[in-house]
Amino acid sequence: MWMGVAFALAAGMTWGIVFVGPLLLPDYPAVLQSLGRYLAFGLIALPLGWMDRGALALLTRADWIEALKLAAIGNLLYYACLAGAIGHSGAPLPTMIVGTLPVVIAISANLRKRGRDGRLPWPRLLPALLVIAAGIGVVNRAELQSLAVQSAADQGRYYTGACLALGAVACWTWYPLRNADWLRDHPDRHPRVWATAQGLATLPLALIGYAVWRGWMLADAGGFDMPLGPRPAVFVGLMFALGLLASWLGTMCWNEASRRLPAAVAGQLIVFETLAALAYAFALRGRWPPLPTWIGIGLLVLGVCWSLRIRPASP
Repeated sequence: MWMGVAFALAAGMTWGIVFVGPLLLPDYPAVLQSLGRYLAFGLIALPLGWMDRGALALLTRADWIEALKLAAIGNLLYYACLAGAIGHSGAPLPTMIVGTLPVVIAISANLRKRGRDGRLPWPRLLPALLVIAAGIGVVNRAELQSLAVQSAADQGRYYTGACLALGAVACWTWYPLRNADWLRDHPDRHPRVWATAQGLATLPLALIGYAVWRGWMLADAGGFDMPLGPRPAVFVGLMFALGLLASWLGTMCWNEASRRLPAAVAGQLIVFETLAALAYAFALRGRWPPLPTWIGIGLLVLGVCWSLRIRPASP
């Protein structure tokens, strides 16, 4: 249990770095940052795949198809939906919707027919989920206030952004549950090898996406410096850092956590990503969080600690 929590914490700390990227590259489109990150992930996976070529050779055709699905939906489609949501409705609405992931994943895991881990008793799970939901609401109080101001804007773009944010939630509700199923079905496969396999599966998808995006940008003649933007050295360095830490290392740590924890518990531990992103953002601003944010963080930690004390009923 506690090893699984430690790996989930490590995954959240690496995933939180992703939220710093747009702050460091405000002049780069979100789509290019997403494609750049996963191109770097795929390129990093190439030498790692050569080192683990023996273990990768044991993967079947069905395993590679599964890795391709996870890469397409959990990586590229998720970030495409998230970037589109922010582009259409601004950051506050997508932040609020995607911030519900810990609760949505925990409920989805508990409702699944596949109950090999056992289901968490609802009377004990719901209070913990309500505390986590309250913490998410308090942490995002500023976003809620901004959302109230922006709600009178273009309604069409607003609702389109909301739908795209819901699509992002759907993608990352499906991904951890499906990924955990594969890991539980293949206990003899190392989580590191499975993370590398997903990186290798992501590479051709990211290459195709980048080619399409570059063709569209050239046809649009929007003035963006192709192919690497106005600060190529910073962009490439940051993308490879994100590809190594947030993608490969984060995926490997999450795979380790998924092997050790019930899906309903692991889903709630995605709050570590939210907490890490908050810490990095306030560190970048050079100031401490305000009191409401501290209260929200306390509620998040309390809800997670509460849920970790719940033991699943026998399947």
